[in-house]
Amino acid sequence: MATETTRPALRVDIKRPQRADARRNFDALITAAREAFAAKGVDASLEDIARRAGVGIGTLYRNFPTRQDLLTAVYFGEIEELCIAAEDVADLPPWEALTTWLQRFVAYVATKRAIWESLNRETDSFREARDAMYAAGTPLFERAQAAGEARTDVSFDDMLRMVSGLTGAGFVDDAQRDRVLHIALDGVRAR
Repeated sequence: MATETTRPALRVDIKRPQRADARRNFDALITAAREAFAAKGVDASLEDIARRAGVGIGTLYRNFPTRQDLLTAVYFGEIEELCIAAEDVADLPPWEALTTWLQRFVAYVATKRAIWESLNRETDSFREARDAMYAAGTPLFERAQAAGEARTDVSFDDMLRMVSGLTGAGFVDDAQRDRVLHIALDGVRAR
């Protein structure tokens, strides 16, 4: 049974191009920037990002006139993808839906950590982004609780803080990170 979700609109002025080829370039730039910022931090080379995206630096600046514009687009793009991911997994069994969404949340946390200090978080847009993320993930958590698969003495916020904290640790590789996350979520699972 799918949970009906109403995704709150994020009022962020990120203009995606209308033409298909320009949208592909825009999306490629966001993907390349996300990877570069996660790997090298906010000072990652914009030329390198353009090269990774397969476009020229002029295309990057046409879409994102400043580094701040690119950082903001990456952050809000991550929030939007988290909200979409919650909708995509809503038909899965409750525990599987929750843990699949949390895997996507882990990727978001890695990007967030890399760019967090460079963003102006005192805006309504950032509060709306947090609210949108919670509105997307909370129904998955509550459905797992209602199915008796997640503990009822744990809140959604508790779980996100735990996962965020874990993902901040240094891991040998992705497999180790996934094992540690699984161990932590085992503590959230109802017995």
